[in-house]
Amino acid sequence: MAGGKVKKEKGKPHQQQKHMPYQGGISFHKSKGQHILKNPLLVDSIVEKAGVKSTDVILEIGPGTGNLTKKLLEAGKKVIAIEIDPRMVLELQRRFQGTPHSNRLTVIQGDVLKTELPYFDICVANIPYQISSPLTFKLLKHEPAFRAAIIMFQREFAMRLVAQPGDKLYCRLTVNTQLHARVFHLLKVGRNNFRPPPKVDSSVVRIEPRKPRIEVKQKEWDGFLRICFNRKNKTLGSIFRQKSVISLLEKNYRTVRALELGQEDSLKEVDAKMDFSSFGDDQGMEMDDDGADDDEMEVEDGEADECI
Repeated sequence: MAGGKVKKEKGKPHQQQKHMPYQGGISFHKSKGQHILKNPLLVDSIVEKAGVKSTDVILEIGPGTGNLTKKLLEAGKKVIAIEIDPRMVLELQRRFQGTPHSNRLTVIQGDVLKTELPYFDICVANIPYQISSPLTFKLLKHEPAFRAAIIMFQREFAMRLVAQPGDKLYCRLTVNTQLHARVFHLLKVGRNNFRPPPKVDSSVVRIEPRKPRIEVKQKEWDGFLRICFNRKNKTLGSIFRQKSVISLLEKNYRTVRALELGQEDSLKEVDAKMDFSSFGDDQGMEMDDDGADDDEMEVEDGEADECI
C-alpha cells in the first residue's frame, strides 16, 4: 500500500478483507468483477506460453495494476496496454515512471471494442468476460494478422472455442472461430489464483490466425450455421427438410439467380432449374448442440467485468 497510516476498521476479519485496498491504494470491488491475479508462477507461465520474442510488440488488454505488464516488458520490445479504468491507468503510469521500462510502455485509456488497434505481434489479455465473443472476432479481423493471442476467458467459453465435432460444447462459436484460427487450451486457472476469488474458473487459450485468411461472406455463413445448429440432436438432413428452411433457400436462390440473369435467361428458366424435391436425404451428420446461444454466454453476476 502506498504511503500514509491506515486506520484499522472495526468488524470481523473477513469484512475488513472484503473492502481492503490492494496495490497502490486502489480498492477493488468484487461486485464489479475486479480480481488480481496473485500467483506469480501463473504470471510467468502465461508469459512463457505466449512465446514472446525480444523483438515483439505486445498488445495487453486489461493490464490492471501491471503485474503481467512488468513481465511482458521484460520479455518483449514494447508493450501497448489498453485499459478502460482511469484509476488503473494512473497506477500503471505511477508504477513504471522512472524505471528502465518506462519508455517502452504506452498506455491507452479506452474501451478496447471502440479503440482502433495498433500494430502488434502478440496479444495478451485478461478481459471482461461479457466481451469475450466480440473481442475475439475483432482480433481475428485485425490487419495485419498477428502471430498469436493468449487470452484469459471464463472456462466454459474457452472450452467452446476448443471443442471438436461431437463434443457437447461444439457450436456456432466453435465453427466460426476455428474457421479463422487454430485454438489451443493452455491452462486451467482456478478461482483461488485471484484475490478476491471470483465465482467461476477461468482458462487461458492461445489463438493463432490462419494464414492465408479464409474469406467468406460472414453474414451468409453465420446464417447457414444458425440453420445447422437450430435443433439439438437433429441430423442435417432433417433440419434442411423443414418447410421453413426449404422456403428460405428457394427465396434466396431466386434472388441470387435473378441478379445473375443473362439476356437469354428468364425467371421461368430459373424456376425450371430449381429442384428441391429430394433435398435433405438422410445422409447428414448429427449435430450435438446444447441449444445455448453461443454469442450470449451466461456469466455469474458480478464476474463479467474484468480479471486484472
